[in-house]
Amino acid sequence: MIYITGDMHAKFAPIEAICEKYNTTTDDILIILGDAGINFHGEVKDRKKKDYLRTLPITLFSVHGNHDMRPASIPSYKEVDFHGAPAYMEDGYETLLFAKCGEIYELDGLSTLVLGGAYSLDKAFRLALKWPWFEDEQPSDEIKRLAEENIAAKNHKVDVVLSHTAPLSHLPFSGMPKLKTIEIDTTTEEWLDAIEKTLDYEHWYCGHFHLDRQIGRFTFMMDEVLPFGHFRMANESTPQTD
Repeated sequence: MIYITGDMHAKFAPIEAICEKYNTTTDDILIILGDAGINFHGEVKDRKKKDYLRTLPITLFSVHGNHDMRPASIPSYKEVDFHGAPAYMEDGYETLLFAKCGEIYELDGLSTLVLGGAYSLDKAFRLALKWPWFEDEQPSDEIKRLAEENIAAKNHKVDVVLSHTAPLSHLPFSGMPKLKTIEIDTTTEEWLDAIEKTLDYEHWYCGHFHLDRQIGRFTFMMDEVLPFGHFRMANESTPQTD
C-alpha cells in the first residue's frame, strides 16, 4: 500500500501509529508532502531522527518543503532509481527517500509529478533566532526547467501532482495574495499556477497550509492519512446514473 499525509515537522509519532494500525512493512510507502523535518537541524540531530525512522516498518518518500534542507546539498546523499525516476537516499537509510523536484514517478500505476518547495512565512523569525533557514527553499530555474521538460515529454498529462504549496489560484483561503503587501514571495505559487493551467491531471495533493480539506481536485493535508489515489476509490464507489 501507499499512504499519503501532510507536514510532519519532525514529530514522527504518527508514523509509528500508522505502522501499527496498518501492520506495514518496508514494502509499504508513506508519502510526506513536505516539511518532514528529517533534514533540518544538521548532522548530529538529524542523524538521531534518521536512526529512529529506519527502525520503522515502512518506507518514507518525502516531497521538499520550506523547512527541509535539499538532499542534493548534503554530500552523503546520492541519486537512486525509485519507481522510475531519480530520488535521493543515503547508504544505510534505504527506507528514507526524498523526491527530486520536477521528476515524474510511477506510484501504484499513477504517473506522479513532484513540484516541491515554498517560501517560508517564518523566515524572519527563524533568522532572528538563528534557526535554520535555507536559501534554496523554493524551486530554482534549473528545477523549473526540469519539471517543464518532463511535463512536455508527457504531453502535459499526468495522473497526480504532489507539491508542498499550491497554485496561487487554488489556495485554500483568500489571504495569501494580499500578503504581497508585506513582501511575501509568491513566485512559486505563481509558477505552479502557470503549470496547473496547462496540465491535464486527475488530482493534486498539497501540504504547507496545516489543514485537512478537499476542494475540487485538490486535497490539502496535515494530520490526515489517506490511501494514495483515494480520489479514484471515491469515484469507483460513486453510483453511476444514466
